[in-house]
Amino acid sequence: MRITSEIELMLQGYGLTTAEILYRMPDHQRILQSFVWQEYDLAPTFPRLYSFIDFWKAKLDGPLHSVCFVHRKLIAPNEWRNVSGEIALN
Repeated sequence: MRITSEIELMLQGYGLTTAEILYRMPDHQRILQSFVWQEYDLAPTFPRLYSFIDFWKAKLDGPLHSVCFVHRKLIAPNEWRNVSGEIALN
């Protein structure tokens, strides 16, 4: 399996997605707990975020209350340029 670097993901259109997940404590349903999840994901479909939510629903005991998320592309195609030369100082 090839590990993709963060810069490669950003150049492929991925952006940083941060989600705050509020869930109910399994033994104390009136208490809400917060969990922060952060990953590079593709907007507008957010496959990694939805995959994580599906995992949570299937495997974890704390029922979800709500999910709030933000997404930011850190590099846009027009902000990247290939430099073919290098200047060495000293």
